[in-house]
Amino acid sequence: QVQLVESGGGLVQAGGSLRLSCVRSGRTFNSYTMAWFRQAPGKEREFVAGIVWSGTSTSYADSVKGRFTISRDNAKNTVYLQMNSLKPEDTAVYSCAAGLGDLITRVTSYPYWGLGTQVTVSS
Repeated sequence: QVQLVESGGGLVQAGGSLRLSCVRSGRTFNSYTMAWFRQAPGKEREFVAGIVWSGTSTSYADSVKGRFTISRDNAKNTVYLQMNSLKPEDTAVYSCAAGLGDLITRVTSYPYWGLGTQVTVSS
C-alpha cells in the first residue's frame, strides 16, 4: 500500500511562488504515476499536473500550463509542484495522488491520496 503526505502550502500574494512536496511511504513494488489535484470550496476536485515514474512524461491543466512545474525524485520518494505567478483563482486545497491507471488526468485513476495542503493566494 501507499501513504502520501503533502507539505509546503501557505498564504502568498498574487504573483508569488510556492513549492509543494509530497512524500510517499509504504512498501510497494509498483512504479506509480503521481499527480496533483486541487479543490476549491464549492467546486469539484480538478486535475492540476501529473508525472509518470520515469519523469519523461508530464501533463498539466490548461489553467496552470506555463506557471506550474511538476517533478519527482524517486530516490527520495517525493514529487514536487513548483507554482509560480500565482493567482487568486489558484486558491484551493492541493492533494497528492498515486495510481497505476492509464488516464493520468482522471480522479478515478488514483486510489491513493494525501490529506492535502492549503494554498491561499491573496489579491
